Amino acid sequence: QVQLVESGGGLVQAGGSLGLSCAASGSIFSSNKMGWYRQAPGKQRELVATITNAGFTNYADSLKGRFTISRDSAKNTVVLQMNSLKPEDTAVYYCSYGLGSCVAYWGQGTQVTVSS
Repeated sequence: QVQLVESGGGLVQAGGSLGLSCAASGSIFSSNKMGWYRQAPGKQRELVATITNAGFTNYADSLKGRFTISRDSAKNTVVLQMNSLKPEDTAVYYCSYGLGSCVAYWGQGTQVTVSS
């Protein structure tokens, strides 16, 4: 079992910045992938960004340049820095943990609201 605890999120004005953090604990594999997905009302959950323990990153094409993912593998934490936020970034953001292309665990989700 892996537990994911998210922090950050909240309300921000358009053009502002926000950071999300996620800490993993439990049965952590040395080789893993952590990341963030988001789900807006009435829409499917979508990829934001992922990062492997080796530091390889993958971003949703539409978010490249505004969002940055990083991690501290020793602490099993992953951080998502979001800049130049837009109202369409409003969603519940979920931390993810998995192996390869499989997401095995999800965080509880944290709300990000961007006001215009």
